[in-house]
Amino acid sequence: MSGQPDIVVLDAAAAKAAIPQLAEVLADCVQGGASVNFMLPYHAGDAAKFFDKAVASVMRGDTILLAAKVDDRIVGTVQLGLDTPPNQPHRAEVKKMLVHRSARDKGVGTALLAAVEQQARSKGRTLLVLDTASDAAMRLYERGGWQKLGTIPDYALWPGGGFCDSTYYWKKL
Repeated sequence: MSGQPDIVVLDAAAAKAAIPQLAEVLADCVQGGASVNFMLPYHAGDAAKFFDKAVASVMRGDTILLAAKVDDRIVGTVQLGLDTPPNQPHRAEVKKMLVHRSARDKGVGTALLAAVEQQARSKGRTLLVLDTASDAAMRLYERGGWQKLGTIPDYALWPGGGFCDSTYYWKKL
């Protein structure tokens, strides 16, 4: 991997066209042990089905989908969930922050996090929430000024089985 990541917002058409690359990132993360809702065995075809649903959410305006590209290849992605109840128009959820294992520790996660926060600001959102089971992600969020709320033990399963905890974070913009 060479160069800095270029972060792009994918509209529905661009997201649909990018599904194979987005799916590759998701499948790589799950295969690498990331607890992001899926179990092994997991392949790009499974991930493509997930991103088909994400594209539908982008079309409805419920989600903003961002991609990190390096050398014109998608190496990371994150979603901003805007579909909140009527009494929470100021809040959004950061979802599926994913970085391909080959692109980690190269500034991709930092760039995605900054971009998703900017997208939230542009939509008038002033409070963000997210959860993670990853120690590396926790360090990233804390470096970015996110506040740890707490950890729920045995919240989900690792892709290969066995319980994992989930830690929740929030950030005021």
